[in-house]
Amino acid sequence: MSEMPAAQAVGLGEWRCDSIPIPIIESGKVLVKTSLASICGSDLHIVHMGWNVQEFPLEHGYPGHEGIGEVIDGGDTEFQAGDLVLTVPSIWQSKCFSGYQLIDPRFLLKVPRGVPESHLLMAQQLGTVVFGSRKLPSLIGKTVAIIGQGSVGLFHDFILRKMGAHKIYAIEPVGERLEAGRNLGVDELVGVTGDAATNAILDLTNGEGADVVIEAVGSVDTLNQALKMVKPFGKLAAFGLPPTMEKIPFDWDSFFRKCVDMHSVFGAQDEAGLPAFQLAIDYIVNGEIDMSPFVTHQFPISEIQDAFNLAESRTDGALKVSITF
Repeated sequence: MSEMPAAQAVGLGEWRCDSIPIPIIESGKVLVKTSLASICGSDLHIVHMGWNVQEFPLEHGYPGHEGIGEVIDGGDTEFQAGDLVLTVPSIWQSKCFSGYQLIDPRFLLKVPRGVPESHLLMAQQLGTVVFGSRKLPSLIGKTVAIIGQGSVGLFHDFILRKMGAHKIYAIEPVGERLEAGRNLGVDELVGVTGDAATNAILDLTNGEGADVVIEAVGSVDTLNQALKMVKPFGKLAAFGLPPTMEKIPFDWDSFFRKCVDMHSVFGAQDEAGLPAFQLAIDYIVNGEIDMSPFVTHQFPISEIQDAFNLAESRTDGALKVSITF
């Protein structure tokens, strides 16, 4: 076989699947045959909203960066043919939406067999949450509000509980996602949005606001909403990507008056040895988190348009949409 299926974003929100040559083996690079790839919220921002995109079409396979597959050729690296690996390429080099990838070994982790690959695949996004959680203060006795209960928000439920958060409040309008949060031990479920959700968090915290707010949606409204619901001198983690590369309206007054400490989350793949992803793999392999509820929908690569449409619509109980090869 000399060709592989590969998806290509050809316009804003538009995909097609082509057959293109398999990458040529290079020394120092690992050739991986992709088994599964999953759609991340950042993929939706890039392809459906044009974030960080200069022009279409994009490169084949881009921007997929959550994958799992089998090593075909180790390219004179520590990896051997037959190894099962988690592929977590840098977003600038990501091509997980293709049947094969030629990838730098620093973006690979060996994973054990005997655990469903669809579960191990979730270690990429769980790993980014592990990475981001390191920037948070001690959560002992603290209240945390999480805006959004997609997979990122739900993985935060799990990690923040492990970190000792006293109370976790989850905001999400989609009922199935709220229920998933309940199963991960969220203390209060807030099934409304906008001002109603902000008021609910203020009511739950006696008007003070949450000690920590995680913005896990990636919109202008929810970013500014987070500034309204965090308490003075609180911490805000801007996990979600903005919907545009343009400057966005920002509630500077709330940020300034409350002395909020705010940070973004980016760069987990660039850590030497990928420790955040390794810990995520350990959580899954050891049974500390059950990934069964997250593996909700799979589509063959030929139907990537339908897969992205579902991931964007968040209907039919979709939590994590994956691509098969």
